[in-house]
Amino acid sequence: MKIGTTLISAALAFSLSACGGTSNTSTNKTPEIKKGVQPVADKEIAVIELENSAAYGTIKIELYSNIAPKMVEQFKALAKEGVYDGTTFHRINQSVIQGGDPLSKDDDPTNDGTGKSSKPNVVAEFSDIPYDTGIVGAARGPDNNSANSQFFITLKRESGFDNRYTIFGKVIEGMNNVRTISGVQPKDGERPVEPVRIKTIRIEPKP
Repeated sequence: MKIGTTLISAALAFSLSACGGTSNTSTNKTPEIKKGVQPVADKEIAVIELENSAAYGTIKIELYSNIAPKMVEQFKALAKEGVYDGTTFHRINQSVIQGGDPLSKDDDPTNDGTGKSSKPNVVAEFSDIPYDTGIVGAARGPDNNSANSQFFITLKRESGFDNRYTIFGKVIEGMNNVRTISGVQPKDGERPVEPVRIKTIRIEPKP
């Protein structure tokens, strides 16, 4: 399913195709939204290194463990275990670049975006932080509590995403590289024909 031209349809399409599987912890009730809490940068950052570093460079992300502690913990664990190594940014459109699907490592592009890690899904940790440029969110399926390994980075203000997807970080360096990735052509729908592949995601102490 492709993201539509309006924010409402964009948010709906994003929800329905973000990741495969259903939550093993949820009844999908409307989650509580954490309000009025300012994000505080974690003591560690994530550094995304792309395989084609000459073209795409690196992307540095501060993590908000005070906003989404469970998702930050999951993301750090997956990165340290090498789950993201070799995955691609399989979904690129006017709103986001999205990656983190272990199935994007295989030779079947048709399953990209439908997979997740072997770890349990993460319950929703919604907040009222606005989805501005460079926000890092947890992709999910129709179930609010189905976030797992996939993540996305917003290219611009996306009010249709507010209060609907867990925010767990923000790009602090390399947004120009995110925009370079967003302009990759040609694409088959939203998937780059030539894979934009993550070499590794490192978790490092905050400078």
